[in-house]
Amino acid sequence: MSRKKRRSSGDEEVELNLAAMLDMAFQLLTFFILTFKPAPVEGQISLRMPPPQPLANANATQQAGQTDSKDPVQGFNTLAIVLATDDTGKLTHTYVAQQEVPVDDGPLKLFSDYLGKVLNDPGSPFDQVIIQVPAKLHYSELMRVMGVCTKQTIGGDPKNKLAKLSLVDEKNPDSP
Repeated sequence: MSRKKRRSSGDEEVELNLAAMLDMAFQLLTFFILTFKPAPVEGQISLRMPPPQPLANANATQQAGQTDSKDPVQGFNTLAIVLATDDTGKLTHTYVAQQEVPVDDGPLKLFSDYLGKVLNDPGSPFDQVIIQVPAKLHYSELMRVMGVCTKQTIGGDPKNKLAKLSLVDEKNPDSP
């Protein structure tokens, strides 16, 4: 209920009903909560990862977590690819197993040929690839390199596609 009070000076003071204002505020709050749809996170990538594999084959005498070797990556035959950029984020150099491979503006033909030669060799020990990525590299340039890598086969067998592809930051001390 609203009341009117009279002052001795003759001015009337109006008192507002706060219950109606609170009711309206809760209705607006409910409306905005129920209609809010957050935008999808930019840069989310859906990846198909290979199934997990054990790092070591445990025998019956080993306890869980014990390995015979002190080197955690022993037994993995990793090919390291290092990418280099200029100040604008454009790919300038690629290094495959510490061998420089020239970069072209198109589909990276020279890089693809050299990588195919290394991985398709029947005596090649490599079964996975790690790409060392600089922080300034443009996303489109990385996708060009990854596109070339995912089309490669291992050991000359067309059915044996390269499935183990990892990315590491150039500042990662554990990277090759």
